[in-house]
Amino acid sequence: MDRPLLIIGAGLAGWQTVREFRKLDTTTPITLVTADAGDFYAKPTLSNAFGQKRGPAQLVTTPAATIAQTLNVTLLSHTQVTAIDTAAQVVHTSTGPLGYRDLVLATGAQPIRVPLAGAASDQVLSVNSLADFGVFHQRLTALGDGARVAIMGAGLIGCEFANDLAGAGYAVAVVDPADRPLAALLPPTASAQLQAALEGLSVQWHLGTTVQSVEPLAGALSLTLANGQRIAADIVLSAIGLRADTTLAQAAGIACERGIAVNRQLQTSAPHVWALGDGAQYASAASPGAPTGRTLPYVMPIMAAAKVLAANLCGTAATLEFAAMPVAIKTPALPIVAHPPAPGYLGAWVEQTLGEWWFAPADAPERAHGFVLTGTHTSKRMALVKQMVAVV
Repeated sequence: MDRPLLIIGAGLAGWQTVREFRKLDTTTPITLVTADAGDFYAKPTLSNAFGQKRGPAQLVTTPAATIAQTLNVTLLSHTQVTAIDTAAQVVHTSTGPLGYRDLVLATGAQPIRVPLAGAASDQVLSVNSLADFGVFHQRLTALGDGARVAIMGAGLIGCEFANDLAGAGYAVAVVDPADRPLAALLPPTASAQLQAALEGLSVQWHLGTTVQSVEPLAGALSLTLANGQRIAADIVLSAIGLRADTTLAQAAGIACERGIAVNRQLQTSAPHVWALGDGAQYASAASPGAPTGRTLPYVMPIMAAAKVLAANLCGTAATLEFAAMPVAIKTPALPIVAHPPAPGYLGAWVEQTLGEWWFAPADAPERAHGFVLTGTHTSKRMALVKQMVAVV
C-alpha cells in the first residue's frame, strides 16, 4: 500500500487541507491524526456561543465520522503524536508508528499562560478548543445568570468573550496591562468607542494593570491586581493570546522561530514536511518588522494556505500570496472590521470620520496600508479592501 498523506491536527487547517486536496486527488490515501475527537467546528464560534445559547454539541457542524467518510480519510482520533522521524518519514504515535509520503503539520497554537500566585491560580481557565469550551460552559451554566467572570486580556478574544458573556447576563470584568482594549489593532479613538460600547453592557474595565494572584474566597475567587485592587469572581478566564505550537517540529529538528517556518510553497526545512495554520510562520507574510515571516492566527490565511498547499502536494507548483484580509471582530455591541498594517510599516492612523480610520504610511501618505471600521462603517469593508496595498 502506498504511504499516505499524513496530517497532524483536526482543526480548520487540517480539515481544510483535506478538502482542498480531495478536490484535486480522490485516490491517494489520507490519514489524519488528532488528540481530540476530530469533530469539525468553527473555532471562532467559541467566543460568541453564549449569546446564541449554544453549547458544545451545538457548535459541532460535522461529526468526525461523517467528515472522515465523506472525504475518504482514515481518522485516528484521541491519538497522541509523540515524535517525528523526518529521515525515515515516520511519525510515532500513542498507538504505533505511521509512515508517510508527505506530512502536514496543522498543530495549531496553545494559549499563553502567565505565572500567577495564589492557592486558586490553578483554577484559571483558557478556551482554545471545543473541549476547553465544554469545561467553561459547564461551570458557567451551573453557576447561572449573574455569575461573575474575570477575563485576563483585552485583546481580540478577551473582548469577544466580554461582549458575549455580558450580553448573556453574566457580570464581566476585564483586566489588561494596556490602557485601552484592542490596543494592538485599533487606533485610540476606536478603542474608546469599543470600551464605551462594552461599558453599556456593564463590563467593568481594569486597565493598566495585571492579575497578580488568585485566591479562594467563600466558594468564589479573589483576584489581587498589580495596582492593589481586589476583585471577586466566580470564574477567571485567561485570554492573553496564543503561541504557535512548535513542540513536535522543534524536537524533530525542523526550523522554527515564532512558528514552524515555511516558505512560500508551505514547505518546512525538512523534506516532505509541510505546515500551515496557527502554528506556521509564513514567509509570504514577511514585512519590514518581520523579515522572515509572521504567524497569522486567523481564518482567511488558513483558507488561502490550504489551497496552495493542496496544489503543491498534488505536484502542481503554487506560491502563497496573501491579499488584504481584514478581520471581523465579533463584538456586536460595536461591530469592528480591522485591517492593521503589517509590523514595521511606519505611519499613523488618520481618522476619516468617526468610525473610519486609515493607516497612512509615512513615505506615501496618500496610500492606505490598513484600515479600521466600526459600527455602520463596516459596510465599507470590501470597497476599502480593493484600495489596499497587497500586504497583510
